[in-house]
Amino acid sequence: MKMSGSQVIDAPREAVWKGLNDPKVLKQCIPGCESIVASSPTQMSAKVVLKIGPVKAAFKGSVTLSDIKAPESYRISGKGEGGFAGFASGGATVKLTANSGTETLMEYDVDAQVGGKIAMLGSRLVDSTAQSLANQFFDKFATVVKQSAAAAPKKPKAKAVKKPAKKPAAKKPAAKKPVKAKKVAAKAKKKPAKLKKR
Repeated sequence: MKMSGSQVIDAPREAVWKGLNDPKVLKQCIPGCESIVASSPTQMSAKVVLKIGPVKAAFKGSVTLSDIKAPESYRISGKGEGGFAGFASGGATVKLTANSGTETLMEYDVDAQVGGKIAMLGSRLVDSTAQSLANQFFDKFATVVKQSAAAAPKKPKAKAVKKPAKKPAAKKPAAKKPVKAKKVAAKAKKKPAKLKKR
């Protein structure tokens, strides 16, 4: 089974790329995902519970990221065992194109295979369920990433620092002339002249 589609996400490409590599974001978006744990930057293990027609099964498996060209594209692949229900495997090639600084076009090509009891349900039911699950994932992913980007603190714009205008150099007051001579002269005037005795 193969399908493709695209989604415009109101978030910068870097934010979308970050979401595609974040186990917490993927867990929120994968339908029926109960847990997803990263063992390395390219390997994760997951547990997903799905209902396909009358069959409900818990799948445990691995998720691998490959063909990574950050922040432009990668391939996400998974394999899961569902016990009596059978198995499922597949992947998606995801490509991100920046439409603008705040909008990203996400294009995807998905392929999947199922076996066991699930495969006996018929290709029409399996294909329609897979299409529905893929749409749910990408719709939810677009919403979660948009909310995360909106909540992220924005970097404050650097304000131009105004330099204070240079003040004209203050004029130094003229140096005061020494007043000693004047004071001595003033004292001399105050003292009455001594009369000479005859």
